[in-house]
Amino acid sequence: MTMMTPPPVDQEDEEMLVPHSDLVDGTAQPMEASESETAVSTVENQPAEEPPTLKFTWTIPHFSRINTRKQYSDVFVVGGYKWRILIFPKGNNVDHLSMYLDVADAASLPYGWSRYAQFSLAVVNQVHTRYTIRKETQHQFNARESDWGFTSFMPLSELYDPSRGYLANDTVYIEAEVVVRKTGFVGLKNQGATCYMNSLLQTLYHIPYFRKAVYHMPTTENDAPTASIPLALQSLFYKLQYNDTSVATKELTKSFGWDTYDSFMQHDVQELNRVLCEKLEDKMKGTVVEGTIQQLFEGHHMNYIECINVDYKSTRKESFYDLQLDVKGCKDVYASFDKYVEVERLEGDNKYHAEGHGLQDAKKGVLFIDFPPVLQLQLKRFEYDFMRDSMVKINDRYEFPLELDLDREDGKYLSPDADRSVRNLYTLHSVLVHSGGVHGGHYYAFIRPTLSDQWYKFDDERVTKEDLKRALEEQYGGEEEYSNAYMLVYIRESDKDKIICNVDEKDIAEHLRVRLKKEQEEKEDKRKYKAQAHLFTIIKEEVAKEFGIPVQCQRFWIWAKRQNHTYRPNRPLTPQEELQPVGQIREASNKANTAELKLFLEVELLDERPIPPPEKSKEDILLFFKLYDPEKPELRYVGRLMVKSSSKPMDITGKLNEMAGFAPDEEIELLRFAASASCLQEIKFEPGVMCEHLDKKNSFRLCQIEDGDIICFQRPVVNKEIECRYPAVPSFLEYVQNRQLVRFRSLEKPKEDEFVLELSKLHSYDDVVERVAQKLGLDDPSKLRLTSHNCYSQQPKPQPIKYRGVDRLADMLVHYNQTSDILYYEVLDIPLPELQGLKTLKVAFHHSTKEEVVIHNIRLPKQSTVGDVINELKTKVELSHPDAELRILEVFYHKIYKIFPLTERIENINDQYWTLRAEEIPEEEKNIGPNDRLILVYHFAKETGQNQQVQNFGEPFFLVIHEGETLEEIKNRIQKKLHVSDEDFAKWKFAFMSMGRPEYLQDSDVVYNRFQRRDVYGAFEQYLGLEHTDTSPKRAYAANQNRHAYEKPVKIYN
Repeated sequence: MTMMTPPPVDQEDEEMLVPHSDLVDGTAQPMEASESETAVSTVENQPAEEPPTLKFTWTIPHFSRINTRKQYSDVFVVGGYKWRILIFPKGNNVDHLSMYLDVADAASLPYGWSRYAQFSLAVVNQVHTRYTIRKETQHQFNARESDWGFTSFMPLSELYDPSRGYLANDTVYIEAEVVVRKTGFVGLKNQGATCYMNSLLQTLYHIPYFRKAVYHMPTTENDAPTASIPLALQSLFYKLQYNDTSVATKELTKSFGWDTYDSFMQHDVQELNRVLCEKLEDKMKGTVVEGTIQQLFEGHHMNYIECINVDYKSTRKESFYDLQLDVKGCKDVYASFDKYVEVERLEGDNKYHAEGHGLQDAKKGVLFIDFPPVLQLQLKRFEYDFMRDSMVKINDRYEFPLELDLDREDGKYLSPDADRSVRNLYTLHSVLVHSGGVHGGHYYAFIRPTLSDQWYKFDDERVTKEDLKRALEEQYGGEEEYSNAYMLVYIRESDKDKIICNVDEKDIAEHLRVRLKKEQEEKEDKRKYKAQAHLFTIIKEEVAKEFGIPVQCQRFWIWAKRQNHTYRPNRPLTPQEELQPVGQIREASNKANTAELKLFLEVELLDERPIPPPEKSKEDILLFFKLYDPEKPELRYVGRLMVKSSSKPMDITGKLNEMAGFAPDEEIELLRFAASASCLQEIKFEPGVMCEHLDKKNSFRLCQIEDGDIICFQRPVVNKEIECRYPAVPSFLEYVQNRQLVRFRSLEKPKEDEFVLELSKLHSYDDVVERVAQKLGLDDPSKLRLTSHNCYSQQPKPQPIKYRGVDRLADMLVHYNQTSDILYYEVLDIPLPELQGLKTLKVAFHHSTKEEVVIHNIRLPKQSTVGDVINELKTKVELSHPDAELRILEVFYHKIYKIFPLTERIENINDQYWTLRAEEIPEEEKNIGPNDRLILVYHFAKETGQNQQVQNFGEPFFLVIHEGETLEEIKNRIQKKLHVSDEDFAKWKFAFMSMGRPEYLQDSDVVYNRFQRRDVYGAFEQYLGLEHTDTSPKRAYAANQNRHAYEKPVKIYN
C-alpha cells in the first residue's frame, strides 16, 4: 500500500474543492436512525496551551449501508469555535471519499466572521496503523468558504475493500486534529494589487509611537476621510485596533487621490514608504506632532574627503530616513554596512583637487553621525544586469540578525562627531517580504508588535502566528528562493519603551471615536433593518398583488449553492419559517451573509390558473427538465415535475414527450424512443462538464437525484444526412463551458475594441488566427501577430505571442491568476514565422542640429550587428553631412547606460524596457586629446521633502572637458549646446554627482579633476548634474520605459 504524502501546509492542495453545504441551519442533514443513534465521537483534549489544539475521533458503524449523499459528525469545540467533519461516503462527484472540516455554526455567525485553523484529517487503518491515510492543510474559514478539505481523499475502492484495513466490522474511524490560531490582530483587504501597501501600513501601525502621532494629527468632524489623508489614516488605524474583521483601505487610497487603476498597479514598497512619510511630515507641520517623522526615522551621516599628504578635509552632513543596503556580494547586514563605509582612494588619474593645495591623494567615504530610534533598511534586491541586459531580482542568501549592533568593532561605522554615549543596539521589529520576480509578485510582512518572542505574519486579510525561524531564516533567500526579505525595521533597545508605548482611546480624538462608532452602529442597524424590515407574510402578499398568484398558491423554496458553484432550489420553506421575519430566514439560509434573500417560487397551474401546490413528502423530488435539439443546436427549459424518489426515469417519459411537444398520437414510437435511447442526463459543470447517463431502470434515489436537479433529454439523431456539430448534450455543454467571447483590439489603438469573436477556450493557436484573419478579410493568417493583455496595467503585454507559442486560446488570455477577454492584433507585412527569424528594434534618432526625435523600426536578421543597424539607419535619416558617424546608446530613465559596440549582435538587445538612441558622434569626441575626458551630463531636480531624492529628467548627453578647464568655461559651452536663454540659465546649478549625491560646484572649480578616467562607459556612477526645473515636453517614446510594474512612480496627490 502506498502512503499518501500530505501537501505542504502553505500550499493549496489541488484536490481541495470547498463544498458549500446545502443545509440551511446548524444541524446535520437527517440520517438513518440506526446510524445517528450508534455513531460515536470522542474528543481528546491537549494540555491547555497556545494555540488551542484538539484531536477528535469519529466512529461510523454500518458504513457500507449509508445511503445519504453526505454525513456530518457530532459538533466539537476547539479554541471556543464549533467544528464538525463532513464526508461524502460515495464521493462528491468523484470516485474517492470526500472529506472536509466544516464550521458547524457558520449560518448563525455575525457578518464578516473569519477564523484560521491548521488541521489534519485521517482515515484510520485498523489493521496496521502505519498505513493510516492522513492529509494536512490550513485555511482561513469565512462565510464564503466555511468548509475546506479534500474532494479526492482516498479511492473508494480502497476504502470499501475489507482486506485493506480501513473498513473493519463495517466500521470506519475518522480522525481530525485541529489547531486554532487566534492572533488578536486583523488584516487589510487587498484592492487588487495593494499588498505592498498593506504590508507597509501594518508595519507602521505596529510602531505605537507612530500610531499615536497619527491619532494626534488635528482633524475635525467636518473633514471627509476620502479627502483627508490624516483622517483616513486615523480611521484605518482605529479599525485595525478595534475591529474584529479585516479592514478596507479604499478610504485611504481615495484620500491619496488614487483611482481604481492605481489600486491595480503594483508599486515598490520602499518608494511608497518614502512618499507616504514625506507627505505625513508635511501634514504634521504646525501641529502638536510636528517633527514626529524626523524623531522616529531620521539619522545623519557625514560624507568626507580627506587628503593624505596635506592637512585638508572636506565634510558634508546629510540626513536619511532609510538606508539602501547592497545585497549582491554581501552575506549579511554587517557586510552591507562594511561596504557602505568602505573608503575609496582618490589617486593617480583620479586625484582630488583640494582648494589651495592642487591635486592631492585623498580618501573618500561615509560615516554615521547618528542613527534613528527606528532604523529602516531597504535591501537592494533589484538591479540592472548588463550581461542579461535587463533588470533582475537578486535572490542571493542574505542574513539579518535578531539583534543588530552598530557599535561593533569600536564604532567602526561612526564618525568622530558621533555621540558615543548612545548605545546603537537594535532589535528586529518587522521583516517585509517580496515573493516573485522583477516584473511583479506579492508582498507580506512578519512583525512582532511588542518585540516579544511571538511573530505574526500579515498577509493581506490573513493574520497568523509564526515562529522565529519562519520570520528570519526562511526569509534569508537563496538561489532557488523567490521569497525573501526586502525591507527590515529595527528599533533601538534604549528607545523601545518609548516607541512601543501604550495607545488607547484617550489618544483618539473624541469626534473620531464618535464618528467611527456611529458608522459601525449605522452599518449594523442598516443591515438588520434591511434583513428584518418585513415579515415574510408581507412578502407573500406583495407577490400576490404583483403577479396575481394567491397566497395559498405560493410555495417558496430556499436556494443552495452547490459544490459546482451552481444554485439549485433545495427545500421548501416550512410553515413555521413563513411566519418569521425576512431577516431571520435570510440569516438561516444565507451562509454568505449577503444582504439578499434568494427564493424560488413554485406555482402549480390548472387551465392556466394557479392552484394550491400539492403536499410534498420526503419521498417527493422536484426536478427541472431541458430539451436538447442537436440540429439548432439549442438547449431549452421545458418544465418541471415532482416525482417520487422510488420511481424510475422510464415512468415519466410520456410526460416528457408531452413537454417536448412531440406528436401525442405516436405513443409507441415515443415509448420505444424513451426505452431505447439513453436520453436522460443529470447536468453538472464542475470540475468539468459532466452529463451522467441515468439508468432508466434504476430509481431516482439510487441515481442520487435530489431536489433541484436538472435533467436533460433529447431525440436521438437518426437523420445521418444532417450534420450536427454537437450531436449530444455532453458535446454541446462542453462547447458552452469553453465558449469565450474575445474582444480584439488593434495594437495601434489599444484602448478601443474593434470587434468581438465567439471562440472556444480549447481553440488552438491556428484556430484563433484563422478566425481573426477571416474577420479581417486577410488571406494569410500567418501574417497576424497577437499580443496578450496585462490585467494589472490594462495594457498590452510587452512581448507578443510567438507563432504557435501557446497551445490554446485559454493560455493566451491568462495573466498570473487572472483571465482576460482581450487580445491585441497587428497585421504584418511578412509572415510571423519569417519575422521571428528577424529582430525589430525601435530606435529613436536624435538630429544633431534640429530639435526633433524620430522613431525608426529597424528590422534585420537576428545575427546582425549594431553596425548593420547603423548602416540601415543611415538610409532612413537626414545626416548633417555625408561622412557623419552614428552611434547607438542605451538610455533608461534619462541616464545613459551603454554605448553599443559596432560588433555586438542585436539578437540580445532589449528595446522593450530601455530606449535605444541613435545620434551623430560630434567632431570634438572624434578628436579627443590624451588629456581630455569624456563625461556624462544629466539634468536633475530634487524632490520636495526631507529626503530630497534626485530625479533625473530630459535628454542625457556626453561632453568633452579639457584639463584645467573651469566650470565657468564649461557652462558657456553647455548653454550654447542646449540653446538656453541667459535669464533661465542663471537659475541653473551645477553639481558633481557620485552615488546619487550632489557636490555643488563653483565657477572657479576645475571640473576635470573631479572625474575618474574611464575607458569603458557603463553604469556611470559619476556625472555632471544640471539642476533646474523640468520644462521640457515629454517624449512620446518614453512610454516604453513604463512597461513593468515598478517603473510608474508612486504619487500621493492630496
